[in-house]
Amino acid sequence: MTMIDDVRAKMMRAMKEHDTLRKNALSGLLSALKAKFIDKRADLTSEEEVAIVAHELKQAKESLETTPADRTERIEEYKANIAVLTEFMPAQMSADEIEKVISDVLTQLNLPHPTAKEKGIIMKSLMPLVKGKADGKQVNELLAARFE
Repeated sequence: MTMIDDVRAKMMRAMKEHDTLRKNALSGLLSALKAKFIDKRADLTSEEEVAIVAHELKQAKESLETTPADRTERIEEYKANIAVLTEFMPAQMSADEIEKVISDVLTQLNLPHPTAKEKGIIMKSLMPLVKGKADGKQVNELLAARFE
C-alpha cells in the first residue's frame, strides 16, 4: 500500500467521522503527494514520500509561528495539521543520537576540533545520514555548538 492509498483511506475515515480538521490536513497532504506523483510519472519512493511530508510539516510549523495570537481558529488548524503530518513521519532522532552521528562524522573526516570554515565539508557528509530522521535546523545548531 502506497502512502497515497494510506492517506486517501485515512481521509475517507475522517470524512465519515466528520473530523474536518483532520480531513483538511490529509487532503492537503494527498494533493502534495499526487502532484509529485504526476510530475514524476512513476511511483514515489519512500524517501520521496517522507520528503514531501517533511516539506508540508515544515510549512505548517512556519505558518503556526507567523500566525497572530488572536487568530485562534487558524492556530488550531495549524496544530491539527502538524499532528496529522507527524503521524506520517518516521521516528525523529533525539539530540543525543544526532550528537553521536556528528561525532562519528567528525572522526571519519579526522576533524577533532572543527571550525566554521569546515562546516560545508561536514554538512556534506552529515546530512545524508540524518535526512528525514532529524530536523536540519537542530542538526545545524548542534554542529555549530562544536565549532571553535
